[in-house]
Amino acid sequence: MSFKSILTDFSLLKRNAHFRHVFIARTLSLLTIGMLVVAIPKQVYDITGNSLNVAVAMAFEGIAMFIGLLLGGLLSDRKDRKWLILLARGVCGLGFAGLAINAMFEHPSLYAIYFLSAWDGFFGALGVTAMMAIMPVIVGRENIVQARAISMVSVRLATVISPAIGGILIAASGVATVYWVSTVGTLLTVFLLMGLPALKPQHASNDESPLRQLAQGFKFVFKNKVVGSTILIGTLLSFSSAIRIIFPQMADEIFHGGAFELGLMYSAVPLGSTLGALLSGWTTKLLKPGLVMLYTCLGVFSCMIMIGLSPWLIVTLPILCVFGYLMSIANLLQYSIVQGHTPDEYLGRINSIWLAQDALGDSIATTTLGLLTRFLPISGSILFFGILSFAVGFMFLFNSQDMRETGFQDPKLQEN
Repeated sequence: MSFKSILTDFSLLKRNAHFRHVFIARTLSLLTIGMLVVAIPKQVYDITGNSLNVAVAMAFEGIAMFIGLLLGGLLSDRKDRKWLILLARGVCGLGFAGLAINAMFEHPSLYAIYFLSAWDGFFGALGVTAMMAIMPVIVGRENIVQARAISMVSVRLATVISPAIGGILIAASGVATVYWVSTVGTLLTVFLLMGLPALKPQHASNDESPLRQLAQGFKFVFKNKVVGSTILIGTLLSFSSAIRIIFPQMADEIFHGGAFELGLMYSAVPLGSTLGALLSGWTTKLLKPGLVMLYTCLGVFSCMIMIGLSPWLIVTLPILCVFGYLMSIANLLQYSIVQGHTPDEYLGRINSIWLAQDALGDSIATTTLGLLTRFLPISGSILFFGILSFAVGFMFLFNSQDMRETGFQDPKLQEN
């Protein structure tokens, strides 16, 4: 296998103009909105001096995002997905402008920040589900793995770069500048995406009630063994990402370090994830991606066990890089299998259910892991979490024949 075959193939950007515009818009959106990860907590803490208020702002955003994901899935299967994306992006831009104006007052309103955080979480989620639903249409199901890998590169790099840019801008000219930059960047994405063709879902029905359509989405997940199993194993992966919340305690109690050591730990995982996005070209040639995804998930859980056993930072950092790499590959395969086995008329709802369970699973896992540290030593908590996840993943490997044998696409959908 040559090195070139391992690297992600970016040729799709050259030959598919619609995907190129989506990629540029998504990258710009991630870079600008990613700065809010720093700006909103910083502003709330400066106003109140209380971390609880920061948590409240994040909770409002998270709850609104959860609702927006489910509603966005429904709307994506009923309305033109292009105009849903444009509407969601445009309304988000108005919310960012509201945050900027509020920040320019001598005494910014805390309640306005709460409201606008929820506003942007809700409408941002609407746009995300519609954006995911259009990808198989824009690039073709046969190119969905390549498209996802290319998108992951920008996602991983943006998560590393945008918070740093946000911090620099806040230090130089205040949070209002970050909000204005996010506003302009978001509105630019609207103009970039206006050239997309009409993207109405196939067999769309507006006669049925939204609740009935959502119920049909859940029924499809439970009935389709491949999609259901892929989403379920993805829940375990989201549980694994909760390990990040105990990095500060690990740096202090196990490695006897401070901010420098903690920064290295938080950098190691996204570094591995970025490498996973860049070095994922080999995944497009897999004949049994479901089997590889299961083995990759077991690798993720094994990394958690090794992290719990490691008493040295110099050993833990490479393990965290491998953890990030395997998480990136597993997420790529999970996304590609779900997209390839979901009919167009269900794409919005299935993507929203997947994203919603991912967000909910992360919240449950972080809370559970935090509670475990009150009853077990920090290394014991990680070990317990890792061993339990590995055991469940091992059961999946031997009991999910459909997952082991599945390809990227449902043959019935290929025929259509």
